[in-house]
Amino acid sequence: MFPDVMILGLSLYEIFLVAGVISALVVFRVLSDKTRLDTRLFNFCLIAGVVAIISGYGLSVIFQAYYNYAAGGVFEITATTGTTFYGGLIGGAAVFLLIYFVIGHFVFRDMLHIREFYHVSGIAACCIATAHSLGRLGCLMAGCCHGIASDAWGIYMAYPGYKVIPTQLYEALFLALMSVWLITRVLRGKSCNFPLYMIAYGIWRFFIEYFRGDERGATFVSFLSPSQLTAIILILGGLVFWYFEGRHAPRVGGTPQGDGQK
Repeated sequence: MFPDVMILGLSLYEIFLVAGVISALVVFRVLSDKTRLDTRLFNFCLIAGVVAIISGYGLSVIFQAYYNYAAGGVFEITATTGTTFYGGLIGGAAVFLLIYFVIGHFVFRDMLHIREFYHVSGIAACCIATAHSLGRLGCLMAGCCHGIASDAWGIYMAYPGYKVIPTQLYEALFLALMSVWLITRVLRGKSCNFPLYMIAYGIWRFFIEYFRGDERGATFVSFLSPSQLTAIILILGGLVFWYFEGRHAPRVGGTPQGDGQK
């Protein structure tokens, strides 16, 4: 909507991205305190999370470059390449899990990180949904990720220059509601929060893609966009995650674990 508005040298898109990162860190801190996450694990996850955010951003640019290549046949990374959420999610999650399990193996000789993995992942789901909601508002400001042209249901955006369905706004609202729902579940000691996030967002993203009006690229499945194909994988992964967590996860924040807790 306002791609050219700048505040303190930052575009509104960049401001909302920064706000999203800050909100994720705040949610992580608050929920860690409320659910009594061990202090050692909190500090370890905070460092791993910051590294994952930085890495995820870089990988989101690479994923967007691939989408651009799928759409136009040119693969290049420039200052205007843009980002894609799936690239950030997959790349950031991969980096976080690598640090969490590989380095965590040497940091936590008592296997604390293994015992608390589902606890941490539940909090992470809340952080991701909250940050993503603000990020989508940034997309609305920039005009990217917009919907199909519509005079009846659309709003005017400077980019692309005509009325489109504000899919960014709808997704921001959906993610905000999901964030509140997941936070409530975590505070109540419910499990399977990350798989529920994966399944719910995957379903949402699959169907909202039908209303997207920007170039989506193509896949080896002719009737699915890259994001829809990834959404299916996300849903299936969420179902597998749900199965294992449902069998093995203890109640989150249910029993004090000693003096190392917050």
